[in-house]
Amino acid sequence: MEITEVRILLKNREKTNRRLKAYATVTFDNVFVVRNIKVIEGKQGLFVAMPSRKTQSLCPKCGHNNAIHSRFCNQCGQPLEAQPVSSNRAIFDRQAEHRDIAHPITQEFRDYLQKKVLEAYEKEIKRSPTA
Repeated sequence: MEITEVRILLKNREKTNRRLKAYATVTFDNVFVVRNIKVIEGKQGLFVAMPSRKTQSLCPKCGHNNAIHSRFCNQCGQPLEAQPVSSNRAIFDRQAEHRDIAHPITQEFRDYLQKKVLEAYEKEIKRSPTA
């Protein structure tokens, strides 16, 4: 599988302390597109984060989807079951609240994808008039 196109949408760089630097849209073999891949500034430099969505839990009474840590149903007001407590709560919360929609299976492909996206990001930074 080859990456045939990478498009970069830079985020507002004038806002300091923003970890999210850009969004990427990646086309594979000219037939499949993945949008909302994020370029993020981490402690060890730039990395690529795959598109994700918030995890939800169903209300036992009405079946409405609620955010995972909601105390009451947004539809019917039914109290919802308390979420399990972890010893490392902050990391647990971030990981439990979001799940990747699409992601590479092998480390080799993850490295290839990240290399291509970061190369396109660097080119866009140089091409950008605010660089």
